[in-house]
Amino acid sequence: MKAPLSWIKDFVDIDMPVEELAERLTMTGLEVDGIQMVGMAPANQTVGLHGSDRTEVAAAGLAWDPDKLVVGRVDEVMPHPNADRLVLCRLFDGGKEHIVLTGAPNLFEYKGKGPLEKPLKVAYAKEGACIYDGHQPGQVLTILKPAKIRGVDSYSMICSEKELGISEEHEGVIILDDDAPVGMPLVEYMGDAVLDISILPNMARNASILGIAREIAAMLDLPLRKPELTQPATGKSVIGQAAIRIEDATLNPRFILGLIRNVKCVPSPYQVQRRLKLAGLRPINAVVDATNYVMLETGEPMHAFDYDVLVKRAGGKPPTIITRTAKPKEKLTTLDGVERVLDDFTELVTDTAGALSIAGVMGGLESEVSDATTNVLLEGASWNFINIRKTVASQKMQSEAAYRMSRGVHPELAWLGTRQGLDKMAAWAGGEIAADLIDNYPQPYKDPLIVLNEADVERCLGIHLDSKTIAALLTRLEFTCKINGEKIEVQSPPHRMDIGEGLVGVADLVEEVARLYGYDNIPASRLAEPLPAQLGNPTLEREEKIKDLLTKMGFQEVITYRLTTPEKEARLFPTGQAPRKVEYITLKNPITPERAVMRTRLLASVLEIVERNARTRDGMQLFEVGPVYLYKDAQTLPEE
Repeated sequence: MKAPLSWIKDFVDIDMPVEELAERLTMTGLEVDGIQMVGMAPANQTVGLHGSDRTEVAAAGLAWDPDKLVVGRVDEVMPHPNADRLVLCRLFDGGKEHIVLTGAPNLFEYKGKGPLEKPLKVAYAKEGACIYDGHQPGQVLTILKPAKIRGVDSYSMICSEKELGISEEHEGVIILDDDAPVGMPLVEYMGDAVLDISILPNMARNASILGIAREIAAMLDLPLRKPELTQPATGKSVIGQAAIRIEDATLNPRFILGLIRNVKCVPSPYQVQRRLKLAGLRPINAVVDATNYVMLETGEPMHAFDYDVLVKRAGGKPPTIITRTAKPKEKLTTLDGVERVLDDFTELVTDTAGALSIAGVMGGLESEVSDATTNVLLEGASWNFINIRKTVASQKMQSEAAYRMSRGVHPELAWLGTRQGLDKMAAWAGGEIAADLIDNYPQPYKDPLIVLNEADVERCLGIHLDSKTIAALLTRLEFTCKINGEKIEVQSPPHRMDIGEGLVGVADLVEEVARLYGYDNIPASRLAEPLPAQLGNPTLEREEKIKDLLTKMGFQEVITYRLTTPEKEARLFPTGQAPRKVEYITLKNPITPERAVMRTRLLASVLEIVERNARTRDGMQLFEVGPVYLYKDAQTLPEE
């Protein structure tokens, strides 16, 4: 996951070099693979963790000279006297006015209109600035020098994103937000560092900016700011404007709907677009960007429906959103334009007219938000992550939503994501948020309550920590702790699904204590308890003895595939003689047609090796010791 540092700082104040932050994060389980510096100068090109050569965090990027790259103000766009595809911009850099030549197509609409009623804020590079060449593939550095182009002097330029190293976009120049201070160095206004973090399976809860900020706040013992709502919900209530019906709560524990009216699908503010690009997503419009932005920020994937399309599909009545599994041979054209034949286990979001989206993976094409959309019905939901994984594997499709949903998203995040999504839409696309949310929560998630002892921590980590210290560490991760002598009752927070119950939960909590206490602070020590008595394994011992004897006699051991086909095993019988009837264990998804069933005989597998080598060897003495798999009626597993 790519996480811009400026975004993380919305939730936690960080006052340390980004390279040191990357090191600290890696040591607590969030592995930082690299750092992309956008405008900022790296303190070190690489940082070795604690002086070790084993782990290095590479930091690279283009540093913006604060004297050469600043926020500029375009007051007028004038025609070029000798070229139709070039324009001249009257630009103020905070100290003096310049005439800047450019061929950016997104400035042509302002050409020849005189002084602009609303000046444009842009990224301005002065003479001598070091930038990337926007007309060459890759990242080729160049220094701005004076030149004469079609009879006009040119010594500076208005920059595109490629020239600043933000993205590969170079068709138009950057149009900054209206509040950009003229003359401010670009590095101060929008310089950033992007942490490329490997979200490991046991850290999937941190696949969001808020999740990463929460880890940093706990790691550094700093306060965490939660996302705030800035737009009031003053519109007519959504209650009665739509309905929800969940057919299987085990696949869909929670489903929430919110409504916003009279939005305009305009471009998002530039700072929003910049963050999305740095995080690896393409901006589309303010409505769609709001769903993607909040997904990256909170970890809750959402989907926006064109409400008027749903009403039309419902015959002019308030739509009923239904979650169910797909019907036999049911089809849906997804947002990527692919018509998909759905499996019977695939969970869908539908209405009374048919399928709308593949739950937790990708929306459908018919009800997507378009430039003509004015009313949006926003979905936030929780799905069974095992079912999402099966769907992703079967359909061979991936998405940012599926990445998160297939790893488990806490149902409580559905409310946060939906309300935040509506808030961002109202702020960026206008519109009026309908009061209330429709919340169907038939299977509430029970956050585990675990009793942890001081002795549990000491036994696992080899160090003694008192109950107050343990509780203080866990509280920093938003666990609720109640101390009772040497025991601590620990309630898991409502954003984590990785904490187990009983002994598993105790082990999970000890791991959290170790992470925050610091692995480097735990001294090496011998096991405090003796190992249990070693028990013999007669079956394995006999097997190994047979192998040793055969090897001493000149035989060569082979290890063959345990997967085969009935036809290969049938070759053991003479031509014309019917093989014995055997029930095979058949794979549903074989890696190849030649490995479709589990073998019932070893001899056929060994003879395949003989057949393959007989052309190059005069004689062979081979043996194999391995399992076969026999079908048993009324048993889930075969006899091995």
